Amino acid sequence: MSMLEMTLAAIPEIDHESAAATQRLLDNKTKPRRSLGRLEDLACKVAAILGNPRPPLPTKAIVVMAGDHGVAQEGVSAYPPEVTWQMLLNFARGGAAINVLARHAGARLIVVDMGVNGPDEPIAKVLSRRIAAGTRNFTQGPAMTDEQAVLALEHGITVAQALASSGVDLIGIGEMGIGNTTAATALLAGFSGCPIRDITGRGTGIDDDALARKVAAIEKALQVNPPAGKPALRVLAALGGFEIAGLAGVVLGAAACRIPILLDGFIASTAALCAARLAPRAAEYVIASHQSVEIGHKVVLEALGCQPLFEFDMRLGEGTGAALAMHMVDAALHVLHEMATFASAEVTDTGR
Repeated sequence: MSMLEMTLAAIPEIDHESAAATQRLLDNKTKPRRSLGRLEDLACKVAAILGNPRPPLPTKAIVVMAGDHGVAQEGVSAYPPEVTWQMLLNFARGGAAINVLARHAGARLIVVDMGVNGPDEPIAKVLSRRIAAGTRNFTQGPAMTDEQAVLALEHGITVAQALASSGVDLIGIGEMGIGNTTAATALLAGFSGCPIRDITGRGTGIDDDALARKVAAIEKALQVNPPAGKPALRVLAALGGFEIAGLAGVVLGAAACRIPILLDGFIASTAALCAARLAPRAAEYVIASHQSVEIGHKVVLEALGCQPLFEFDMRLGEGTGAALAMHMVDAALHVLHEMATFASAEVTDTGR
């Protein structure tokens, strides 16, 4: 069996009994039952994934994967393709939003070059897993070969496995890549059958003309690479990107290691949808941080069965929403560990 096949087979069911036990512990705290609402649900979700009714405070990491896209040639972004490489350098220097938010969340930041079109030289603090200098333009044929898609998935799996081996037990995922909302929208259309115009957003803030070009590019991509009846891997190869496939691999690898995955926005969530199409159980391991302003994001989250933790009108990507959600996970587990029980505080419990 290949690494990908072994990983798909290794993903276990989450432990609903641990979640129920965690809820009983929370019901014993000095508060009306369920009065902390979805904060309690979050603690129970983490417990179910880890298989531990008393999950420890997590050791956190955020994985940001970067890749370029041939479809950027179609004028679908407000920024030129070289910005992907420039932002990779910005991540390495610690100057991006995700650097700031990861530091404040107490999370390690792992930046991975999955296929950026830039100088072929190592960058300090960037893990090179470059498959090619960007994908091909999917309006003219498949973005990737099947072999490239499998390689990207397996690179993501190995990143997740390495983090698990180092003691990380909460992973956030984010991305960078000019043109990648176009690829993510094409994937969503391919998997869901939703009308393209209904799920195509403005990405980096494009104007009406660029939005029309974006819709046209996605329509052409689905004509050239029709997804109907094709396996998920073939759809991912035809319409995806190196960083999207890599993040799908991170989701699969983390799920096989029983690690919760905090999703960022539209693109990271679409990567998780790809993972769930390859292994349906993987969907049980993801937690949606927020709902972005990208109009397709709500559709992706519904397909994953996820309810976002917050909605801040964010659309940056990079893992920024996942970094903010880490504070909520910490808060939920601090309540579980530190809040007094009715018995310990000598407070009358009415049982409500």
